[in-house]
Amino acid sequence: MTPAPHIPVLLAEVIRALSPRDGGSYVDGTFGAGGYTSAILAASSCRVWAIDRDPTAVARGRSLEQSQGGRFAMIEGRFGDMDALLRQQGVNQVDGIALDIGVSSMQIDQAERGFSFAKDGPLDMRMEAKGPSAADMVNDTPEGELADIIYRYGEERLSRRVAKAIVEARRARRFERTGELAEVIRRVVPRSGDGIDPATRTFQALRIAVNDELGELERGLEAAERLLAPGGILAVVTFHSLEDRVVKGFLKVRSGEAARPSRHVPQAQGAGPVPTFTLQTRKAIAPTAEEARANPRARSAKLRSAIRTDAPARGAAS
Repeated sequence: MTPAPHIPVLLAEVIRALSPRDGGSYVDGTFGAGGYTSAILAASSCRVWAIDRDPTAVARGRSLEQSQGGRFAMIEGRFGDMDALLRQQGVNQVDGIALDIGVSSMQIDQAERGFSFAKDGPLDMRMEAKGPSAADMVNDTPEGELADIIYRYGEERLSRRVAKAIVEARRARRFERTGELAEVIRRVVPRSGDGIDPATRTFQALRIAVNDELGELERGLEAAERLLAPGGILAVVTFHSLEDRVVKGFLKVRSGEAARPSRHVPQAQGAGPVPTFTLQTRKAIAPTAEEARANPRARSAKLRSAIRTDAPARGAAS
């Protein structure tokens, strides 16, 4: 496989967590540029199924299938449906799953995709190029609901001020371009001392809402639980606190590590469901200082990984 144009964050750590073995089967649930897939295939004589909902990424993956001698297959779809998608391929269990959550640097770099406030382009943000766009959301969502979206998914403390400014501006003219929206936001949100663009949090919120990213992450974690064989590894890289809280919470509950009334009181035998995962590490793994310097996108990244037990998936028929 040809080198990916963008190096995935925490690549060595993800491969170390997965420990690909000869004859194993693995899922790269967020193919993107194919960096994780390339590394998994290089690490062992295994098979990889890659999933992506972005047509551009799917086309990139399709072009690589023939060169892999049957070891690699590209599947168009959402990783939240990975167990159903793999069943369609005749696969019921896999030995490892890698997920890199959020928008890819390639999507941000393409102005025509509308993800970036730094490059003017259509206000789109759709990963699948179908369904309501960011422009639809910005122009048609009531002010209160828009403020809630910006606060919940962007953690923007001035969300109501931003929503009010957007609604006032759209009365005169519908938003169609990323540059137009970013300019309105910058007029009402002061620039912070850390140099982060005032539009950052609002653009993040819109992207997450347009693509239902947190819902997709929740569905993906549950699908991974159903798809992984006993002893299989789940490795998830996140880039901000909203994503990490979802992953951390899921793994704490599924591993039986959820908070007890008191750490001095032993858990009653038989209380609660049998754990479906065992944590590989209790704390998330962060990038090295060297990687963070070389790749600004890596600075906030966290890797959490866990080993699938032989307990039935939650909600599965016994």
